[in-house]
Amino acid sequence: MTSAPVTDAPGRSRALLTRVRILEAARQELGRDPDSSLGDIAVAAGVVRRTVYGHFNGRAALVEGLVEDAAQALRQALMTRDVREPDAVTALARFVLAVWPVGDRYRMLLRLAPQDLGAERVTEVLAPARETAAAIIARGQRQGVFQTSVPAGPLSRALEGHLLGLLECVNAGTWSDDGTRTATAALIAMGVDGDLAVTRVRNLGRPDRAGA
Repeated sequence: MTSAPVTDAPGRSRALLTRVRILEAARQELGRDPDSSLGDIAVAAGVVRRTVYGHFNGRAALVEGLVEDAAQALRQALMTRDVREPDAVTALARFVLAVWPVGDRYRMLLRLAPQDLGAERVTEVLAPARETAAAIIARGQRQGVFQTSVPAGPLSRALEGHLLGLLECVNAGTWSDDGTRTATAALIAMGVDGDLAVTRVRNLGRPDRAGA
């Protein structure tokens, strides 16, 4: 009778922690300089270059690791905030407040060359957010609280451009926000009265209204 193979749980745990450390170093280094090499990232992670290659077989694989982390964080954010709220104004504010921290954390991806990401992969990653935004905007148009001069699909892509543009401004050092001003601006861009937009976002930021 042969015994079952013994798994090296501590070894797997160390390997996972090393992978996480490499990805975090990559996020920071690529944010500092989009042309950072794997050697630069290895130094920042406190490992030798061979260790980086042990987890990622090249720059493309490393970037894909960051993209997958961003995609997972985005999916989690959309699950955490109840963007299915019937009131479209509140739902859109919650949506922006949910996705902004993810975008802010991974905004360095916007600075990478197009070939580092690929249009199809970007579409795949953003699909859940795009579908959610379009549904909220369509609901708001039916409720009469969002502008109707542009159909929900194109208007949701305009909202996406608005958010990505502000993230680019964060990269450039011309914009800084925790998501509050961005959410307010997004509501106003959708046609919501300015005072209502400010009040709704402010209420969502209050601990006693966070789950309201």
